[in-house]
Amino acid sequence: MSPLAKKISTEEQFKLKKSLKYLAWLSVVPAWASAQSNVTLYGLIDSGFNYTNNVRSARTAAGLQGGHQIAMIEGGSVGLQGSRWGLRGTENLGGGLKALFVLESGFYSNNGVLNQGGAEFGRQAYVGMSHTFGTVTIGRQYDSVVDLYWPFLAAPQWGGYMVSHPSDLDNALNSRRINSSIKFRSTSYRGLTVEAMMNLGGTAGSFSNNWIWGAGAGYVAGPFSIGAGYLNIRNPNTSFFGSNPNAGPATSNNLGGFGSATSAQSNPVFAGYASAKRLEIVAAGAGVNIGAANINVAYSNTRFEDMGSASGPNTLGYRGTATFNNIEVNAKYQFTPALLAGIAYDYTRDGGAGGKGGVDYNLFSAGIDYFLSKRTDVYTVAVYEKASGTDSLGQTAVAQITGLTPSTTDKQVLLRIGMRHKF
Repeated sequence: MSPLAKKISTEEQFKLKKSLKYLAWLSVVPAWASAQSNVTLYGLIDSGFNYTNNVRSARTAAGLQGGHQIAMIEGGSVGLQGSRWGLRGTENLGGGLKALFVLESGFYSNNGVLNQGGAEFGRQAYVGMSHTFGTVTIGRQYDSVVDLYWPFLAAPQWGGYMVSHPSDLDNALNSRRINSSIKFRSTSYRGLTVEAMMNLGGTAGSFSNNWIWGAGAGYVAGPFSIGAGYLNIRNPNTSFFGSNPNAGPATSNNLGGFGSATSAQSNPVFAGYASAKRLEIVAAGAGVNIGAANINVAYSNTRFEDMGSASGPNTLGYRGTATFNNIEVNAKYQFTPALLAGIAYDYTRDGGAGGKGGVDYNLFSAGIDYFLSKRTDVYTVAVYEKASGTDSLGQTAVAQITGLTPSTTDKQVLLRIGMRHKF
């Protein structure tokens, strides 16, 4: 080979190497660009079998005592979590700014029917933007009580709907979301997180009519954590209960979110307070981790205020305010990475309204959860409730385990065996 040919060959090899490096860089660019935006499909299915005593049936209508029931019931009404599927995504806009969205649909796994009253994305549907200081979102969302008080309860940790407060009166288990809301949640700063949200109501000529707003804060320091939330709801019968897909506003024979289209008896805990002009919820919890154990104390105060307004029916002629005080103590222990167990006690007191009534609910629960893998677990939960006094409908109080129709007596027992799979 001549020196000239050798020189040309060397130059060509150099150019070829540069071209290959350039092409390799170009091949990385699309992958880098696509990494700035992502969408994730996720979900879970929770289903199982329940044993319940004192269940209402045709026997009850005939004046006989309620019977025992064994039934396959999906987690959307009684279980650890409601079955769901959803989409969440983010897009990097540069400068630390991101766009985000969540669409989440609930369903019943035993028959495939949509939950949340048939709404396609009844669990969550929002869009927003995040930065280093926090996140702003708009749409159908969780409120501040759910976000900051809920983590201290037994229900989201190991107990599910069955162990939540009677009829989820303080919305701690997120039975109702806030439609058309805007929410700000800060990033954690030295363990402190703050949040504020509101729904303007959308009523022409009245800024405050049907208005919902809330706020809260949480703090974590080592093994200790605390959280508190506040929710203020104007005309709750329409703005809070009636605006949710799973219930309509009250009429003379339908207490909407307070009861049901067929019978107010479906929710005797607070159905009688449908005429309240304002609903206020204040809730706070504290927890500590001690080795493999976690212990929590939680308190909520729920007030149906200014009853006798035109917001809903008032067949018992209530006036003034009905106040519920609720306190829960719960604990769980992680025996192994795959096995945990929990116990809880919950006490609820309704002082009645206008000197009428007053009722006590005592709820005892225990549960065991075993993880077959990171995504699949089997569990069992046992619940016992005892009620005494006169409920909001002016009747002798009966037990009301959340997710079930009221008991035929002042006592009720529920045992559930279930399976949950996440994807």
